[in-house]
Amino acid sequence: MRKGGWQFAETKRSRSRRLVKLQAWVVALLREQAPKEMGACGDLLLFRARRGGAIREPRLVQYHFKPLLKSAELPAIRLYDLRHTAATISLIAGVSPKVIGEQLGHASGAFTLDVYSHFLPHMQDAAAEKVQALLIEAAPE
Repeated sequence: MRKGGWQFAETKRSRSRRLVKLQAWVVALLREQAPKEMGACGDLLLFRARRGGAIREPRLVQYHFKPLLKSAELPAIRLYDLRHTAATISLIAGVSPKVIGEQLGHASGAFTLDVYSHFLPHMQDAAAEKVQALLIEAAPE
């Protein structure tokens, strides 16, 4: 968002445009929420302010995001922190750091691993157990 409001334009670099796959149930929910008619910004906005324009982030945070966190008894975080939450959950779920890095726009999977390395010790234990299970399964009787 710029000082005067949102600006819709092409990204500065081609690699800044990213495709993030969503789960089928998320896509179904988003389709249910899709507006029946287009607002002032055409089809660029799935979620819009009441008057049809872009949602103002401070209002979204103050009136929706913060109350939602409070009602769920979650700690107060910034909206931007959801990006890190998604990356962390993906890493714990075993998603490749390269894929996570591509979704986040990181230059390399190595950078992603550097940023989220504090989760690696836990993952090391799980990795050792997986390799052990594979070796025991493949061992001749």
